[in-house]
Amino acid sequence: MKSHFDLILEPLKTEKGSLQEADHKHSFKVALDANKREIKSAVEKIFNVHVTRVNVQRVKGKLKKVRYQPGYQSDWKKAIVTLKKGEKLDVA
Repeated sequence: MKSHFDLILEPLKTEKGSLQEADHKHSFKVALDANKREIKSAVEKIFNVHVTRVNVQRVKGKLKKVRYQPGYQSDWKKAIVTLKKGEKLDVA
């Protein structure tokens, strides 16, 4: 069984994500095989908060060129987690 720290890879800090923090939403890069239930329990255990909703997106890797050789970045999964009102998440 995977650890909670294996499911949540890193927090995503973007301009859109920082605007969503006013609505108690936080974005994370998660493992490709993680599902919503596992993500919810991992965030609750790691950060000691109550999660009300989890939305998940699978992001396709982009085409990149290195010295005229085409290649692809890896696919990855993004989770947008909504917290209970009044709770804060410290990801610093």
